[in-house]
Parts: sequence; C-alpha cells; structure tokens
Amino acid sequence: MEETFVSFGEDVAGHEYAGTQLTYGSYLQLPRLLDAQRLESDPPAHDELLFITIHQVYELWFQQLLHEAETVRDALVGTLAESGGRDLWFSRHLLTRMHVIARTLVQQVDVLETMTPQDFLVFRQRLAPASGFQSVQFRELEFLSGAKDPGYVDRFRGLTAEERQRLARRLEEPSLWDGFVHVLGEAGLATDDDEALTASLRTVFHHRSDYAELWGLAEALLQHDELAAAWRGRHVVMVERMIGARSGTGGSSGSTYLCSRLDLKYYPLLWELRSSL
Repeated sequence: MEETFVSFGEDVAGHEYAGTQLTYGSYLQLPRLLDAQRLESDPPAHDELLFITIHQVYELWFQQLLHEAETVRDALVGTLAESGGRDLWFSRHLLTRMHVIARTLVQQVDVLETMTPQDFLVFRQRLAPASGFQSVQFRELEFLSGAKDPGYVDRFRGLTAEERQRLARRLEEPSLWDGFVHVLGEAGLATDDDEALTASLRTVFHHRSDYAELWGLAEALLQHDELAAAWRGRHVVMVERMIGARSGTGGSSGSTYLCSRLDLKYYPLLWELRSSL
C-alpha cells in the first residue's frame, strides 16, 4: 500500500486540497475516521474498541455492497450511463466482487470471536437499547437483493426521517431480481408469472451454451444469496457462543430471532429450480 500511495503522491504533487497538499491521511480523512470509536464503558473495557471497530467495518462493507448492487441493478435494466445500456459482463464482474466482500464479512466473525463472553459482558449492558437489528444499511441490502419486508420499517425503533425515507425508497425501487427478470424478458423468455419464469429458467439451464450470459448471471445471483445465508448462519453461532439464549440488547429474542432468519432466500425460484432440472 505504501508504494501505491507513493505513486499516487507523485501523480498529484503540488495538488491543493482545502488549502493544504493532499496526503494519505487527508485523502482518507483519517483524523475523523480514527476518532469515531467512542467507548461507552467507564472505566474503559479493553474489548469494546474491538467490538466498535468490527461493526464500523461491517457498515463500511455494507456501503460498498450497496454501491455495487445498485450498479448491477442499473446495468441490468439498462440505465447505467457509463455502460451505454444493459451490460451483463459488468454485472457479473461486480457480483463477483460482492462475493469476495461477503466472504470477508464471514471471516470477520473470527476476529470478533477472539473476544471472550466474559469480556463482552463487561460492557454489553451499556449498549442497550442499541442493537444490530437497527442496521439500516443491512436492511437496505436485503431489500435491494429482493427480500423486501415492509413490516420491518414498522418494527424498527429509532429510525430517523432520513433513514425511513431510504428504506421506503428501497421498497419501491427495482431489486436485483427485478433486473434479472428484465434481462430474461429482453432475451425473449416468458416472465409473466412464477410458473412462466420457472419454465424460462429451465430453458436457460438446459441450454447453457445458447444462454451462457443468462446462466452465468443466474448462478452469480444464487452465489450472492448463498453467501448471505452463510453470513447469517455464522452470525447465529457467534451470538450463541457469546451470549447463549439471552435476549438481544435491543429487546429482540437474540439467537432465536436470528435463527428465524436462516431460511430467508433472496431468489427462491433459483433454489426451487434445482428440484426440477
């Protein structure tokens, strides 16, 4: 990374940013970034910094995933300006990036699990009523992926007006699945209802050489779905290891609620297709 920024610095030598020369720290806004970890425990609990850091990193990755998913969706429906219209290669490329990020999200749980349950309990009660259930970006990602749940907005406590608007917009706008269905229709395949979609998907999967791009895109969406399920499963086990059957700090049933989400599928038709190929 040092070499990257040395080259970067050479390219922008003399460039002025907000009255000062652009540096590694100013470009990444490191003073603000590294000042965003504010502990609630008093005296400070050693592992609270790790807890905050991990979850802030998750939110940064969620932001990136939303950025990529929006672009994929727009590329599929042909509204992406820089692509000049529908671009299936670019969609596959960005979905592959999303897969790598999703695997990183799962692996980050290993870092969090270096914190023992005893050390977590030192500061856990100071977190109430905050809860991971309140991650607006995570819910946006579910909505954008295709799992839209209007009831979530009603169940959410503490939403700001801006956050409520964001979720309402995600519920109204096309999802990744909508983009994929749009592409199927453009290819001349029937998309009128689930039965027609299943028949069209069966055609794509039985004639992969004729529909190579569509088949690859369907598999990439399924991989996105599978990796999201892997993260939810890993998260449940981590929560059970940390707090057992305790309720969540936000009032949820904790691991019981998380277990109820394990069967969630973004693209059920792609999964059901496996039984009828």
